[in-house]
Amino acid sequence: MKYHPIDNKLFIKNRKNFAAKMKPNSLAVFNSNDIYPISADSTMPFQQHRDIFYLSGVDQEESVLVVFPDCPNEKNREILFLKETNEHIAVWEGEKLTKEAAYKTSGIKTVYWLHDLEKVMFELMTQCDTVYINTNEHYRANVETETREDRFTKWLKEKYPAHSVAKSNPILQRLRSVKDPIEIDLMQKACDITEKGVRRLLSFVKPGVWEYEIEAELMHEFLRNRSKGFAYTPIVASGNNANVLHYIQNNQQCQAGDLILLDVGAEYANYSSDLTRTIPVSGRYTDRQKAVYNAVNRVKNEATKMLVPGTLWAEYHVEVGKLMTSELLGLGLLDKADVQNENPDWPAYKKYFMHGTSHHIGLDTHDYGILTEPMQANMVFTVEPGIYIPDEGFGIRLEDDVVIQESGEPFNLMGNIPIEADEIEDIMNS
Repeated sequence: MKYHPIDNKLFIKNRKNFAAKMKPNSLAVFNSNDIYPISADSTMPFQQHRDIFYLSGVDQEESVLVVFPDCPNEKNREILFLKETNEHIAVWEGEKLTKEAAYKTSGIKTVYWLHDLEKVMFELMTQCDTVYINTNEHYRANVETETREDRFTKWLKEKYPAHSVAKSNPILQRLRSVKDPIEIDLMQKACDITEKGVRRLLSFVKPGVWEYEIEAELMHEFLRNRSKGFAYTPIVASGNNANVLHYIQNNQQCQAGDLILLDVGAEYANYSSDLTRTIPVSGRYTDRQKAVYNAVNRVKNEATKMLVPGTLWAEYHVEVGKLMTSELLGLGLLDKADVQNENPDWPAYKKYFMHGTSHHIGLDTHDYGILTEPMQANMVFTVEPGIYIPDEGFGIRLEDDVVIQESGEPFNLMGNIPIEADEIEDIMNS
């Protein structure tokens, strides 16, 4: 890993919180992700399953975590199973976690090698009544691949059919959505790295540059600051490409007079940042571009103020829609008849702003969080309104990551990243 070690008190606390929500005499199991093949002997870079990382800090393949708070044998109330390291692995792949290193990382004293899993699990399963399986129930999940977690769950249920089964995911959805101060510090680090990338770009962009060159500049800055790279596939969308919401080709030349919509963010220690800025290729916005830009920025600022404890996600989006409607009327993109005759299920403003304004962010870019429950302090949300005008050849989106506070306005993790149109122009022309 490139990132600095994380204080294991975070993972100790996370396991304690999870265990407190479990049924009596129950056991929960969490698996690492697979290393996914491409073809021949090629593989995708390993990405740890966020749940086992959240609960243990272990960032290594072929790892298993067991949490059994009521186990009669105290030493087996928390267990890690790890791939056994050896000299051959150390030479060809680099050292894997030793038992001592795993304890230092996670705070878990009991560590077995993975080849002991079935034997130890048999003993544990004779002592528990319920087993928690870890399914992916995120509202955006669309998984076609059978995961290591899926295969383990299938094996466990076939081997121990008499046990009651419960779900870990509802517990994790609630726990992971409220961030510990250590997590917020890690997210701040990801945002600070993103800031370095943005500032690098503001002196780099000029007419004739290619979108992929901008992507390369960002990757350079992210890697040199201990990030693995982008937290998600980057969007570098110049001109009308900005009107394709998930444009990721990044293969066009940036033309004088156009805008570039940058939806990019660095990861750090598996935590995401998620930023959007829209900058002028030539270093100056036209009057029309600046008018639309400032309208989007006003919506973002007002929407941010609504992210307070007790706010309901669905009601929040209705209110943001009202703000956007007012701005679109002012820009002449809507008229009063459009609003009076709108379809309540698809309001008039949706013609120019068709996506949501905010989502949870954390270990995942679209992080865990139950959207039907009120917002709480220390949840972290994006705020990302946009206006997309294909007929005028540009789209503008602005996005920051903010932490809900117990009282007052949210804290903006990206507060140091230039966003005001005049400031961006000044930096680009300095």
